[in-house]
Amino acid sequence: MVIGVPKEIKDYEFRVSVTPDGVRALQQAGHQVLVESSAGQGSGFSDEAYRQAGAEVVQSKEEAFHRAELIVKVKEPQLPECALFRPGQVLFTYLHLASMPELTKALMAAGVTAIAYETVEARDRSLPMLRPMSEIAGRLSVQVGAHYLGTVQGGRGVLLAGVPGVQPGHVVVIGAGIVGTSAVRIAVGLGARVTVINLDLDRLRLLDDLYGGRIATCAASVSAIERAVLEADLVVGAVLVPGARAPHVIPRSLVAKMQPGSVIVDVAVDQGGCCETTRPTTHSNPVYVVDGVVHYCVTNMPGIVPHTSTRALTNVTLPYIVRLASEGVAPAIRSDSGLAKGVNVMDGKITCQAVAESHGLRFTPLL
Repeated sequence: MVIGVPKEIKDYEFRVSVTPDGVRALQQAGHQVLVESSAGQGSGFSDEAYRQAGAEVVQSKEEAFHRAELIVKVKEPQLPECALFRPGQVLFTYLHLASMPELTKALMAAGVTAIAYETVEARDRSLPMLRPMSEIAGRLSVQVGAHYLGTVQGGRGVLLAGVPGVQPGHVVVIGAGIVGTSAVRIAVGLGARVTVINLDLDRLRLLDDLYGGRIATCAASVSAIERAVLEADLVVGAVLVPGARAPHVIPRSLVAKMQPGSVIVDVAVDQGGCCETTRPTTHSNPVYVVDGVVHYCVTNMPGIVPHTSTRALTNVTLPYIVRLASEGVAPAIRSDSGLAKGVNVMDGKITCQAVAESHGLRFTPLL
């Protein structure tokens, strides 16, 4: 199979979907890999490294799309890229279609099979390709939040670690999945006071045992979220409903009551955000202020640490890419129900129920 690796064009997106080592593995499996020139530069991989691994470096995005049967990306295609697709082509990338009606309709019109990293399930029902980027985004969320708490960035002027005689800052993490757990880890490491809120009590017990009383855990409820958010210096939104829009657990009325200069980092922004005042931002213009509260809602946070992110992503995506290329899409998804759950769009139809419901469109079961 001919596999295309285009250069990402999303704002400040420096990751690449396949490393030179990944190219070598695909080439050894009998596949041809086309890499758009400079696609790996932001992650530290030169065109020459790809050539030595067996890839053909092509000079334009158009050529990569025209010749490839399988397009492998990192982030969702931008609308200009959608014009390059052809019917029957396969796209494998992060999609997050529940929050992007225009892209959903563009992929339907293009007649591609669009497989989303974030909805592919492993046998234990975990989300293997979402996990590494969630770990990175969760860890970055506290790092970024600490930065924007500085007065010169519009924040309250709070040092999360505190100093002797002055209590540390208060970090509230809503959601205790991979993102939330990763955020808790960094916040505790910095010495902040940490409150984590989650629906699953077993998850809270696990975190309580892990941190030995150094964090406060709280069962999710409207009143619990309100109390914690009002006391927070930094709120990390880490709510996930796989494939669907995130619920708004922080209404605008609550944002209006938060401490001026406090910070919200909504990592759930890819799925629409868990705060009512969330709107997508970019690395070139990452924050905005609503009711005195700083909002950081960048949709591709791991893109600013591409050397780490690209390697972590390829570790989990490469086995799936090899399977799709070697077996073909139809046999691969017939033999693996977890992979089949990654198929969001096929033959102009929405095959992911959560995406269809988010946009009020017809859902067509895949199997």
